[in-house]
Amino acid sequence: MNKIFLFLLIALTYSFAGNTMEKKPYHHLSDGTFRNPEGSPERDPNVKWSYKKFNEERKKIITELPADFVIPRQEVIKNLESLKDEDFIAFIGHATFLIKLGDTTIITDPHFSKNAGPLIFGPKRYVDPAINLKDLPKVDLIYLSHLHFDHYDRATIRKFPYKNAKVVVPLKVGKYFKRYKDVNELDWYEEIKINDDLKITLVPNIHWSKISLFDYNKSLWAGALITYKDKKILFNCDTGYGNIFKKISEKYGPIDLTFINIGAYSFEKMGIKKSIYHATPEEALQIGKDLKSKKIIGMHAFTFVLSLEPIMQPYQRFKDGAEKYGYKKNDAIIFKIGQVTKLNEILN
Repeated sequence: MNKIFLFLLIALTYSFAGNTMEKKPYHHLSDGTFRNPEGSPERDPNVKWSYKKFNEERKKIITELPADFVIPRQEVIKNLESLKDEDFIAFIGHATFLIKLGDTTIITDPHFSKNAGPLIFGPKRYVDPAINLKDLPKVDLIYLSHLHFDHYDRATIRKFPYKNAKVVVPLKVGKYFKRYKDVNELDWYEEIKINDDLKITLVPNIHWSKISLFDYNKSLWAGALITYKDKKILFNCDTGYGNIFKKISEKYGPIDLTFINIGAYSFEKMGIKKSIYHATPEEALQIGKDLKSKKIIGMHAFTFVLSLEPIMQPYQRFKDGAEKYGYKKNDAIIFKIGQVTKLNEILN
């Protein structure tokens, strides 16, 4: 009798474990780390990386933006004040935007430090943020897309003037916001209601995470689908190209406006054809097309040298390629550093 009972107990245990494993999402691995959506491109394990060679090549990049590409700081502050009662989008630099929707101002991947790395290390800015951190208008919500030093800026998070802001982050990123009271970790496809007009849903993209020697892919990366009244705005940074975007479109599309990274893709001199984790400008346009996105904002450029393309090449390729992917050139949008534009002017 005891043997029969023991057999049934073992059988039930294995059955429960099997059902639990079956229910685990594909991107959750058994060791607690994460991976990209099924069918995503995979890194070539045979590629040998030389930081020495990369730094030598990176130093050759000319980091001079056109004079009219950076709006004077006082003008930016004035424009933010004049549009404080409007819905607007403002570009601070790299992947940092202010997105004001009704009574809620969102900041994405806030980065105001002089370098993208711990302490004094990492790539240095070649253009200052559009405004100083202390001059930010009131921010109600912080969205951090993933843990890489050009997105997660420890000093900015520590010094951020609005620590009562709601924080929305992917899984296992919340612990980096210990001084904040309202921190919300979400998995892919989970959503949070901000108010009656606004909700945020995290969606998959193709990337990775790491800010130390011991945390490779131990935190999740995600895009944020912002649903505001009858509009859908997708902040999709960072990502490579894959079939996941057609699936997202089937579930949530069409999208009204998508922010997509268009820089940090060129590593040919390193023996890598292209980055699988950062879309080229043409892949960004294809992602927009897959999402059925009406308009696209190109970002993740014009701030740090993270790869080896000329700094204005993403701009030119993004604009020049628009019509091939079914967009008008004006629908492939690039903000100047410090540009503040009403949302209805962008969407019209």
